Amino acid sequence: MSKSELRSRVKQKPRGIIQPDSQEDGTGSHGRLDTYGAKVCGLAVLLVSVSLIGWYRYQQYLQDIIITPHPAPKIISDNSSLPSVKPDRFWGTYRPHTYFGVKSRSPTSPVFGLMWMTELSGQMPPPLRHWCDQGDGLESYTWLVHDGTSFGVQELQEKLYLVKTEFVKQPGGHHGGDWTARIHFLPKEPQSSGVVVSSFFYAALESNNGQLEPEVVKGQLSSVRGWSQELGGFRLKFVAPDGASRKESYLVSHASQLDQLKEVLVAGLKVDAWDKARTIPYFKLAGRRLPQGVGQPNLVVKQVTAQLPFSVELVYQSSSFDQRAEELSGQVLTAILQHKLQQFQDKFHKLFRLKEKGYSDLEQKFAQAALSNMLGSVGYFYGSSLVQSSYTKEPVKYWEAPLYTGVPSRPFFPRGFLWDEGFHNLLIAAWDEEMSKEIIGHWLDLMNVEGWIPREQILGDEARAKVPAQFVVQRNSNANPPTFFLPLQGLVRSMVNSSAASDMAYLSALYPRLQAWFQYYNTSQAGAQAFTYRWHGRDATTTKQLNPLTLTSGLDDYPRASHPTDDERHLDLRCWIALAAGVMRDIAVALGKDGGEYEATYQLLADNKLLDQLHWSARGKQYSDYGLHTDKARLEKPKHVQTAHRPPTNVDPDKVRVVLSEPTYQFVDAFGYVSLFPMLLGLVEPDSPKLQQILTDLTDRDKLWTDFGLRSISRKSKFYGRFNTEHDPPYWRGPIWVNMNYLCLSALKHYSTAPGPYQHLAQDVYTRLRTNLVSNMFREFQRTGYIWENYSDSNGQGRGSHPFTGWSALVVLIMSERY
Repeated sequence: MSKSELRSRVKQKPRGIIQPDSQEDGTGSHGRLDTYGAKVCGLAVLLVSVSLIGWYRYQQYLQDIIITPHPAPKIISDNSSLPSVKPDRFWGTYRPHTYFGVKSRSPTSPVFGLMWMTELSGQMPPPLRHWCDQGDGLESYTWLVHDGTSFGVQELQEKLYLVKTEFVKQPGGHHGGDWTARIHFLPKEPQSSGVVVSSFFYAALESNNGQLEPEVVKGQLSSVRGWSQELGGFRLKFVAPDGASRKESYLVSHASQLDQLKEVLVAGLKVDAWDKARTIPYFKLAGRRLPQGVGQPNLVVKQVTAQLPFSVELVYQSSSFDQRAEELSGQVLTAILQHKLQQFQDKFHKLFRLKEKGYSDLEQKFAQAALSNMLGSVGYFYGSSLVQSSYTKEPVKYWEAPLYTGVPSRPFFPRGFLWDEGFHNLLIAAWDEEMSKEIIGHWLDLMNVEGWIPREQILGDEARAKVPAQFVVQRNSNANPPTFFLPLQGLVRSMVNSSAASDMAYLSALYPRLQAWFQYYNTSQAGAQAFTYRWHGRDATTTKQLNPLTLTSGLDDYPRASHPTDDERHLDLRCWIALAAGVMRDIAVALGKDGGEYEATYQLLADNKLLDQLHWSARGKQYSDYGLHTDKARLEKPKHVQTAHRPPTNVDPDKVRVVLSEPTYQFVDAFGYVSLFPMLLGLVEPDSPKLQQILTDLTDRDKLWTDFGLRSISRKSKFYGRFNTEHDPPYWRGPIWVNMNYLCLSALKHYSTAPGPYQHLAQDVYTRLRTNLVSNMFREFQRTGYIWENYSDSNGQGRGSHPFTGWSALVVLIMSERY
């Protein structure tokens, strides 16, 4: 059809739509309508399909945000843990959940460790020690010395004998060099010499990531040859133990997961006789025992059973270390140990100067043990967290990543905690700045695109096995105190003073992630009112808690507003953000960037008039949280109403909260650690009368003052010493916590030197508090053998998990007055 014919047809009178007999072009009007309708329907379907695809993609995008890494370049490069890059840190005692364990900083590292048991203990089979467990009842276990890098000496105290572990590394080759573990089993008293102990030292692989080949000579396991992608070839030699009477056996088996090693070993035990008379039974390993269908072993165990005393040496040798002068054992090992011990003590005395401050030899050894336990508890983990957002119906896996970090407590919390690690690195940075910078970098590399970091890191099968299910999943609405800004204050000053290119590069790498972290807090944790903040994650629907927990603040059961709402104002969070803004300003200035935004934020949050307006309680004469609150509540057993449809029951229901008066919006005047935050982080002006009020209240024995340190909440508070549920004893409602006392002492030191009318008062409180805290911690260490999670405010005795040489190890900085 030509263009003219087309124009002619277009000008013709259009046909009516109701013309059933029309047959133009053989289609008719119904055909034309059907075609048009089909096109419309097709277009509609297409639009709906496109819309649905777009909607689903958007929903997927929302779901994926939580597991999307932050786009900034990583602080810690992917190859940073390779032995060719950092050989001095490649091997270490990086399994803090075990009494003694060794692994490399590799995602698929072989693991090595110790188990032991007392034969003839009266229990069948005897209790087997492996993972740190308070239920084991050890009298103490303490790293006496550990430099965090190359060696460590530990003592584990059983009732009748001592287990002493010595670990030393020797550089060489291309895969991190050699290391040796020497284990001593020593009687405490002469009458304990006849005690029989079985020791088990094992090598294991995660699944089948490599090979283990036992070398058996004359029925005895002499060594294990192994291979892995990261290590190349290696050999683990078992040096013949000293001691006259001994038995040896071995196990070659397979464990489906690393958290099953103990169970596999126990399953491989059998009873045998010590002599032909069969008068002394003991447990021995069953030799080669692979599960059906498993071709290759991934677990090899060497057992040595002997009467006390005896020692065992286990020598790991890298195949690429082909020019070693001497084997790291015997007298060579002893000489290197002595040399490293002297280096450790020289460095310790130079850094902390405790002798100059008048501390006794025993007190200095206590401080060395506190530091060493912090360093010896640093672990290397690899895996993925389970996380959830409001857009994911079920928990999803975070990306797999490594984490080099300290842990709060080897038996109870042997994993990374975000707010704990900031405190840990105050001490770690004082000892080894490079180590601290690497730890901080690992944590910040776990940041997602929102600027969120999961607050509890449970990476790998062994870590997961230690955590109750209800605490595994991490939620991106929930923050945690940004305590890394505490060590960063000092690190930034140090790096600026050094002006080293590597330090400036490190700050440049930190900056975009810290910006995102800061922004995350200022958006996700912002309060309903301008310039206020609130912790998310509080349960407004709970009926069994006297005061709904605020786990995200780190202060768990510390009393907040009794009825959580969006209108709460949390004082401590506001102060944390102020601290962060000040450090961000300093980093920006150091990098030559515009820090005006952070300076403005700091000035606003540090403004005492605005702070007082939002958080000063005139009635309580203290800084306080604000929210919908009543103090008049208690826990009661619910009354059982018996009806025809509800027969009697023997189930004893938990107590529930009964509110005796309706809550109102008010200041929450529970005087305690939260009330101190404006002073703790140096925000209260030195000449403010409110500083005098705080210092006066600190020394009131009916409030926070004790002879052992500052208690967490005033004895006058209605929440002091009260259970938060029927079964949960008070946690931050009375006990003395070392991290908060450290912050208080740091602040008091600041105010004792800052020009103002309260300098002398601050100095007096500082001196007395420091003496009380240190004296009590040392006394408890001597009495119990442990540093504790917290301390009783009534008698100073250690409480909670032990050993707790996370932030409680800050006692070293307190003794040395390094703030």
